[in-house]
Amino acid sequence: MDKKRDETELDWLEAELADTLDEDYELELSEPALSMEIRKIYQKAHPPSLERRDYLRKLLYLQSELIKMHDWVQYHGEKVVVLFEGRDSAGKGGVIKRITQRLNPRACRVVALPAPSEREKSQWYFQRYVPHLPAAGEIVLFDRSWYNRAGVERVMGFADESQVEQFFDDVPEFERMLVRSGIRVFKYWFSITDEEQQMRFLMRIHDPLKQWKLSPMDLQSRVRWEQYTKAKEEMMHRTNIPEAPWYIVPGNDKKRARLNCIDHLLSRIPYEPVPHEDVTLPERTYNPEYERAVLPPELYVPSKY
Repeated sequence: MDKKRDETELDWLEAELADTLDEDYELELSEPALSMEIRKIYQKAHPPSLERRDYLRKLLYLQSELIKMHDWVQYHGEKVVVLFEGRDSAGKGGVIKRITQRLNPRACRVVALPAPSEREKSQWYFQRYVPHLPAAGEIVLFDRSWYNRAGVERVMGFADESQVEQFFDDVPEFERMLVRSGIRVFKYWFSITDEEQQMRFLMRIHDPLKQWKLSPMDLQSRVRWEQYTKAKEEMMHRTNIPEAPWYIVPGNDKKRARLNCIDHLLSRIPYEPVPHEDVTLPERTYNPEYERAVLPPELYVPSKY
């Protein structure tokens, strides 16, 4: 009986592992429904990347390390902030998905704020970001951050030069205040080439599943490529402080960018194994007098698949 039960549990675990791999494959199926001509151009511009099996094996290993790091953060009450910046379509969202994929969403949050409201525009610039900072045991990932002022707001004319200059004066001290309060701050810039961004935008235009990612602001970023480059260079020069340095992630190869970024983040946090209580599944209580109610069939979702 025990042998049969063990075999059943093993079959179940193998099925669960297969489901997990299916989720990974689903996440990786980013090949758009491109015309053959665009597909040829894109494939010619991209040398072969990592084999999917090799990539997933490395990703699963790094995600298992992220779980250990997350446990350490929770156990010691650490506070971690990670900023993800870069050009539109540079791959920020992709790496954030892989970081959060297997972590507890209650203690690892993603913050992606919309454009500020009229009320928020009248506040201290950093004010709307402060409520999202982590408490003890939390990791917060900012998908774009207060550096909007040095990038899109500056280039698109939503902030004047006096506001930008005030930002550059304030942001180093703001980040030093965060670090002094016990928050670990990491800043990643995802870098892609002009040609690569053009190809990714074309992919989004021709892929119905990704067209939602394109906004009028994204399209304007193509027109103002050089202005964004100059803004980024000044931002790096004026905000790269020892307490919260910038790290640049070459992003033309999405798979390598994800692995390199996660590996680097893990290397910057001195996590160690933490004690865990043994978890045992309690026996279910059976009541011989209980009878399960028969629910009407219209309450059930139709089994179409």
